[in-house]
Amino acid sequence: MSWTWRYEAEDGALVTVAGASGSESFPSQGDAETWIGETWSELLDGGVAQVTLCEAGRKVYGPMSLRPTT
Repeated sequence: MSWTWRYEAEDGALVTVAGASGSESFPSQGDAETWIGETWSELLDGGVAQVTLCEAGRKVYGPMSLRPTT
């Protein structure tokens, strides 16, 4: 199975980010979660407000905000 992140605006609309089109595919949930943990701030700077994790096109969880909690 492949795991992917859906990049979204605050309203849930799809967001495309240069260099991170959402086509990144990961072999496991852990790999996908590690990657988002390392790149969330770059995605946020690129206009992504939240993400949803999908496995083979099926929503696993989300949306999850990329904004730091205060």
